[in-house]
Amino acid sequence: MRVTVFGAAGNVGSRVVAEALARGHEVTAVVRNPSRAGQLPSAVTVRVADAANASDVAESIAGQDVLISATRPVPGSEAELAGTTRALLAGAARSGVRLVLVGGAGSLTVPGTDRTVLDDPDFVPPAWRPIAQACTDQLAVCRTETDADWTYLSPPARLEPGERTGAYRLGADELLLDPEGNSAISMEDLAVALLDEAERPRHHRTRFTVAY
Repeated sequence: MRVTVFGAAGNVGSRVVAEALARGHEVTAVVRNPSRAGQLPSAVTVRVADAANASDVAESIAGQDVLISATRPVPGSEAELAGTTRALLAGAARSGVRLVLVGGAGSLTVPGTDRTVLDDPDFVPPAWRPIAQACTDQLAVCRTETDADWTYLSPPARLEPGERTGAYRLGADELLLDPEGNSAISMEDLAVALLDEAERPRHHRTRFTVAY
């Protein structure tokens, strides 16, 4: 399978690239800043493009099977995420390539409540609220899209570097909690879930979530 990863040098994107290569896929790694290209494995094809430019997106994914976007705005520019998402969707629609987006947990419902994660300070402290709100807006943008074949993956409340176990649970619109009330997964296992979805699509124009 031919996989293009936007945000390929980032925390999640680099793990998606590694997982895709380990599965034998042909990977195109896209970065916005050319200086980050040296961080990428030699086995990938590197492209420099702007995820916020629909023409860049369409050109970068021409002939590919799936686009996985793990882009994130820099702190202070969170409001840019909605516009970037519109460009990714437009580029994907133009090229006919499926888009799998790494989103946020903010729009998930907290089990047993009518609150979203965004509005629960136990999960989203004030410092995290701007990016949580931006990801909530990102999902809203996706839900208005009717041309692109998109999928939105909401991670659990805690997403950190860790081990690859290959294990995770699937959910839909509610935050997944373990018996101790934790909501977490490693970035490595999030990449597993993303590649599983890319290889065997189950969620078309909808959101899903994962956790341990």
